[in-house]
Amino acid sequence: MKTLMVFDFDHTVVDDNSDTWVKRCLPDQNLPNSLTSSYREGHWTEFMGRVMNYIGDQEVGPDRVRSVLETIPFTGGMMDLLSFISEHKSTIDCIVISDSNTMFIDWILQAAGVQTAVDQVFTNPARLNELGYMEIQHYHSHDCARCPVNLCKKNVLEVYLSEKSNGGVEYERIFYVGDGRNDFCPATCLRGNDVVMPRRGYTLEKLLKRQTDEAPLRARVAAWSSGSDILKELTASLRP
Repeated sequence: MKTLMVFDFDHTVVDDNSDTWVKRCLPDQNLPNSLTSSYREGHWTEFMGRVMNYIGDQEVGPDRVRSVLETIPFTGGMMDLLSFISEHKSTIDCIVISDSNTMFIDWILQAAGVQTAVDQVFTNPARLNELGYMEIQHYHSHDCARCPVNLCKKNVLEVYLSEKSNGGVEYERIFYVGDGRNDFCPATCLRGNDVVMPRRGYTLEKLLKRQTDEAPLRARVAAWSSGSDILKELTASLRP
């Protein structure tokens, strides 16, 4: 039986938000107030579509966007963790579930040379349209009231585990590593043998501390500050 590592991306794998990092490709590195004030709670993907349209209107091409995204820093110790996972693919599967988009994540992982660590990325599909502007779509639709309209990470994880089980793959232990509000929902579907790892000082840790009877948690909680903390938990679980 294998181990499954599940990662959020922004403020987890990388030490910032790739969606907000992208504004650095603009000449003044800022978005107009009329654009930033257009965000509605739970509708981040639509907002990012407007951001990328604005960036395209400023004649900033995809090559410039990519070069800027490739400079986003990885969280401390994360490169060593991903390298370890790459070296142990026979016993460790690794997926990313993120509310970013396919192009940003692929560019960042490839530039760092760690894409071999990640087996699958579940995130909002992105493509370049005929003008060379990036367009972002919802990952899926769902009926979870707790999550943003475009992505329920619990739904994604449950479908992934079901498909793996149907293919004969069962996981001895799942590690779920994240930081944000939308990482709480998938934590509630973990089993007693699993581990949810919230980043210290971030929203997920606070939510886990005040969990309610409506969303009981079975998994063990182990907070982390760096990839080294996660690697210690992982290697300890792999010992006979």
